Parts: sequence; C-alpha cells; structure tokens
Amino acid sequence: MIEITLVVNGDRRSLRVEARRLLADVLREEFDLAGVHIGCAQGSCGCCTVHVDGVPRLSCLTFAVQCDGKSVRTVEDIGGPAAEHALQQAFRRAHALQCGYCTPGFIMTLAPFVEAMATENRLPDENEIRDAMSGNICRCTGYQGIVEAVRQAIAERIGTGAPA
Repeated sequence: MIEITLVVNGDRRSLRVEARRLLADVLREEFDLAGVHIGCAQGSCGCCTVHVDGVPRLSCLTFAVQCDGKSVRTVEDIGGPAAEHALQQAFRRAHALQCGYCTPGFIMTLAPFVEAMATENRLPDENEIRDAMSGNICRCTGYQGIVEAVRQAIAERIGTGAPA
C-alpha cells in the first residue's frame, strides 16, 4: 500500500492505495464520484475521461499512484450540480445525450476543446470537432447531436449567434 494525496474537485485528500489500483476505481469508490464511467476498461471508449492537472486523461488506464500530488477534476465539478457549463447546456439543447452513459467522457474530453476554440475566437468545422472527439465512443451513435452541441457551445462563447 502506498500513501498518496490527490486534490479531487478542489478537495485535498490523502489515502492508502495498492500500486495497481486504477484512478477510475479510486474516484468511484473512495470519492463516490459516479460520473466517472468505466465503459470498456481498455481506453477505447473514453467514458472514464477526467482532467489530471487540466489535461484530459483516461482514468481506466491511469494508476492512482501516478496522480500523487496532482489535481483531478471530474464531470461532477464541470458546471456544478446543475450542470451549467456551456457545453452541458448545449448537449441538452442539441439532444446529444442519448442514453447518457458516454456523456461525462465527452464533456471532459471536449470542454478544453471548446475553451481553446473560444479563446481563438474560432468556430471549427465539423471535421475538426469529430477529430477532437475521436477518442470517445457513443454506442447510441449520437455523434451528430454531439457535434452540434460543440458548435453551439463554441458559438455561444464567441458570440456568433448560436441558438440559446
């Protein structure tokens, strides 16, 4: 057992974990963060995506000990309890949720992309959006709604008249 300290969604916490314990399991079982979904457990679907020091990372392929001293952010921290982040709201408007199992992973993967595009004041084309979300799988095949949600969120951020 190894003692590690994680800052998860702003809360610092030390805990003892086995060296082989996955970050996804620690977040779900020790921090009660059910928004971290484990889909394929092989890094193929992106459902378990979280931010480690601000960078999207597959928590099913990351050992918790690799994150010692780092900041981890989960979907529970994006937009608060009411899910008010521009991308979450756009997912609702564009009917991009489908069954919702993959949604946290898409949100965690695409939120930095939305921020980067808004910072550049640029609305990407559909191919760029599809490339940005290529590490995530929606088994309901709701991709077109997700692409539309990303476009709406970016357009809203840069003020190009996206639907409200």
